[in-house]
Amino acid sequence: MAADGMKTNSLTGKTWPADEADIAAWTDQYFRRTKDVVGRFGDATVTYAVFMRRPVVSAPRLAIDWLQDMAKRRDTRLEIDLRHDEGRWVGAGEPILYVTGSLFHLVDLETLLLQKLGPPCVAAYNAYTMCADLPHVAFLAMDARHCAGTEMAEAMAYAAAVGSARAKRKVGAVGFVGNATNATAHFFGQDAGLGTMPHALIGYAGSTLRAAEMFDESFPDEPMTVLVDYFAREVTDSLTVCRRFPKRAAQGHLSVRIDTPGGRFIEGLDPPASYAVLERNAHQAVRGYRSESELRYLVGPGVSAAAVWSLREALNDEGFDKVKIVASSSFDPAKCRLMAEANAPIDVIGTGSFLPERWAETYATADIVEYDGVQRVKIGREFLLKK
Repeated sequence: MAADGMKTNSLTGKTWPADEADIAAWTDQYFRRTKDVVGRFGDATVTYAVFMRRPVVSAPRLAIDWLQDMAKRRDTRLEIDLRHDEGRWVGAGEPILYVTGSLFHLVDLETLLLQKLGPPCVAAYNAYTMCADLPHVAFLAMDARHCAGTEMAEAMAYAAAVGSARAKRKVGAVGFVGNATNATAHFFGQDAGLGTMPHALIGYAGSTLRAAEMFDESFPDEPMTVLVDYFAREVTDSLTVCRRFPKRAAQGHLSVRIDTPGGRFIEGLDPPASYAVLERNAHQAVRGYRSESELRYLVGPGVSAAAVWSLREALNDEGFDKVKIVASSSFDPAKCRLMAEANAPIDVIGTGSFLPERWAETYATADIVEYDGVQRVKIGREFLLKK
């Protein structure tokens, strides 16, 4: 089920929570009370159907590994019937998996099981659509700082890898080639996280060029990506760095990254100039009705399609056609779709915006559909019964 090279439990070497005290502390109280009742009146063999209320991409590995680990620790046997393998499309309401086993040993695991399944499935769906819409662009997962703790960071990195693998399989996409942290780099076949410099390094150095020189002196054999929006001189500083490192530029070992905030246009652009640059390079993108958010992605402030095209023109005009452009700043599925329509010349996108925007969409649900071999489920959920 897992993609080649994927591992699990990268944070601690074991699944969490594993200790019974932790499980009792983090599970819903009514499940604990049900466990007590079942322990008093007799166990039953049950089958749970686990599903999502919206379409997703199946990303079950972390949840299944945890279940299997818990079964081993509790010396009980579970049968896991995975109906949608990792990376497969799952429709709303379709059971992703069925779990059969002792009600006594399963009932207090539901809370934690659902936590480990729902969010990765939605994030994998988002990652897939982004990669599929921009199949020639490499993606970097820069989600870790937006996550609520390390367990979520692991789940989201795993999800990006699952969605990426689906896009590679379906449309031949480049997909996610790495991420920002060492702990989860293995999901992407890497030994370490990727990245060069944040805004803090530019501020420390006092100039974009000096930051690039410092990086080059510190890591002379590594490709270099220079952040160029700190001083609002995206074009000027890009060209200055390229002129300072002509060998890197000619060999394709130099990239410039724009992360321009949404409160201003990149250097040299305003609304009329933005429309003009798209008219030259992707006139079809602005024809017809567009919503306000769509127009913002195309010709608005920040990292718009026009901004990317403008920077590409400036680099090419000076012969730096092998210098790559890295774009970041709110690259979610909607923005990626618009960038694809504008054929924006982006080489790499750094994003954490595959994280689910509406957390309510990540809620996985489980219902028992069979008790001791007899099918039984609450009215309205008959669609979950095994067929």
